[in-house]
Amino acid sequence: MKMLINVPETVVADALRGLAAAHPELTVDVENRVIVRRDAPVAGKVGLVSGGGSGHEPLHGGFVGPGMLSAACPGEVFTSPVPDQMLRAAAAVNSGAGVLFIVKNYTGDVLNFDMAAELAEDEGIQVAKVLVNDDVAVTDSLFTAGRRGTGATLFVEKIAGAAADEGQPLERVEAIARQVNENSRSFGVALSACSTPAKGSPTFDLPSGELELGIGIHGEPGRERRAMMTSGEIAEVAVEAVVEDLQPRNPVLVLVNGMGATPLLELYGFNAEVHRVLEARGVPVARVLVGNYVTSLDMAGASLTLCQADEELLRLWDAPVKTPGLRWGM
Repeated sequence: MKMLINVPETVVADALRGLAAAHPELTVDVENRVIVRRDAPVAGKVGLVSGGGSGHEPLHGGFVGPGMLSAACPGEVFTSPVPDQMLRAAAAVNSGAGVLFIVKNYTGDVLNFDMAAELAEDEGIQVAKVLVNDDVAVTDSLFTAGRRGTGATLFVEKIAGAAADEGQPLERVEAIARQVNENSRSFGVALSACSTPAKGSPTFDLPSGELELGIGIHGEPGRERRAMMTSGEIAEVAVEAVVEDLQPRNPVLVLVNGMGATPLLELYGFNAEVHRVLEARGVPVARVLVGNYVTSLDMAGASLTLCQADEELLRLWDAPVKTPGLRWGM
C-alpha cells in the first residue's frame, strides 16, 4: 500500500506541522498535540474542546476556529488523545465562562475526557460534557458501550460553537449540544477497507464485489455484508435506517459524508438518491452539506446523518463559521 508519508511514527506530528503552516490563524502545539484558536481565550465565551484519534480529518482539528471549536486534541491514528492534552486545551481556552467537552462515544475517548474534566475542575475550570452517540447501525461494538459517535459530531460542534460565539452561558451551550445530538442519527456504508500507516495494508478484508452496511469510522463491523449495490439502493437502506429511528417531525439538516476515498462526483450522486428517498418518505430538507468531513483514512464509502432542526438550530447552523474544514458567512 503506497502512502504519502515519511514514516508511520511521525505521521501525526508531520500533519500537525503542515496544518500550522497552512493556517496561521491557529496555534498548533505539535509536541503536546493541541490545536487552539489563536485568539483564545475569548473574554466571556464558553470554550469548546473536542478531540479523538487522528485519521478522521478534517474532524476535529479542521473544525477549530470562529463559530466552531475553541481547541482540539488529536490522538494517534484511531487512538484516543490523553487527559493531559485535554487539560492543556481546556486551560488554553478557558475565559472563566467554562468549557464544554464534546466527546464521541468511544470507550477511550469517554474515559480520558472524564479524567480530564476532573483534573480541570481541580484547577478551577468549570467543565460540562456532551456525549455524541448518533450511529443507528449497531449498539455496542469493538470500541463502544452503546451507540457510536459519528457524523452528528459535526452538527454538534457547529451549532454549539455558534451558540458559544454569541456569548450564551455554559448551561445553554450544553443544552443546545445535547439537543442536537438527541435530534441526530447516522448510518455509514463501506465500499473498501481503510489502511492505517502503522499496518500499511487494509485493516479488514472486504472482497471487491461486496460492501458493508453500518460500518464504523474505525472500520468496525456493521450490520451485514451484501453484494455491491447501486447508489439508489444504498440510499434506500441508509435513509430507512435513520428515519425509522429518528422519526423526524421537523425539517432536517442533511450531511452526506465521504469516508475519505470517495470522490465528490459519487457523493453528489448519492445525495441525489438520498433526496429522492427523503421526498418519497415526506421528510422535508432544510439544509444540505456534502463532502469529506468525518473520514476513515482511505476508506471508500459514505455516511448519512440527519438532524431534525427547529428555527433556533437552523439559525445557529447558518451563523458564520471560519475553520480549515468548514467556512461560510465570514
